[in-house]
Amino acid sequence: MTGGDSMPPALPASCRHVVWDWNGTLFDDAWLCVEVMDGLLRARGLPRLTAARYAELFDFPVRDYYVRLGFDFVRDPFEVVGAEFIRIYEGRRLECGLQAGAREVIEAARAAGIGQSVLSAYRHDTLDELLRHFGLRDRFEHVVGGDDIYASGKREQGIALLRRLGVPAAGVLVIGDTVHDAEVASAMGADCVLVPCGHQARARLAATGACVMDSLRDLIP
Repeated sequence: MTGGDSMPPALPASCRHVVWDWNGTLFDDAWLCVEVMDGLLRARGLPRLTAARYAELFDFPVRDYYVRLGFDFVRDPFEVVGAEFIRIYEGRRLECGLQAGAREVIEAARAAGIGQSVLSAYRHDTLDELLRHFGLRDRFEHVVGGDDIYASGKREQGIALLRRLGVPAAGVLVIGDTVHDAEVASAMGADCVLVPCGHQARARLAATGACVMDSLRDLIP
């Protein structure tokens, strides 16, 4: 696959295993992240957060994103305000659904005999619970989540997952919605497709050189 805005009509023939990101890629939760964070900012008299501003500022590690939003960690330690965000988010997470086309492309990959896993910075136990909620857990060979609530990143987890897959890196496709997903794919030596349906703006994704597609449905044969 070529980089930038090229759009392959379906999963590439070389693909033997898809490694999915969860939040923003399969799980449509960016809107909720904006609402919850905007409430935290409003309570502290900080500049409000719109969806467009969020897509420009959000990044990994999440701690740096909080700094860009204007949080003062002397007054509001990251561990405290981060836990406050998660508490509110978790209380509302079931208001979110799957992204358009998510279930269809998962089933298309399965029908094609392509293995699938989930790699997420989201805490592992909660990730597993949500996959079961949507009836998707049995679609994935491996589910790898974080071990805390602070979403520091997943590069090392991706490298470790590749070793477990038993598939050459050239046969692995990482699908995500952030620059970090492209970084993870690069660290794994895998190909990457990014979809601007989640947490970062299309221009930021295109700047990685990865293939950027309009929607998950573009991956369906």
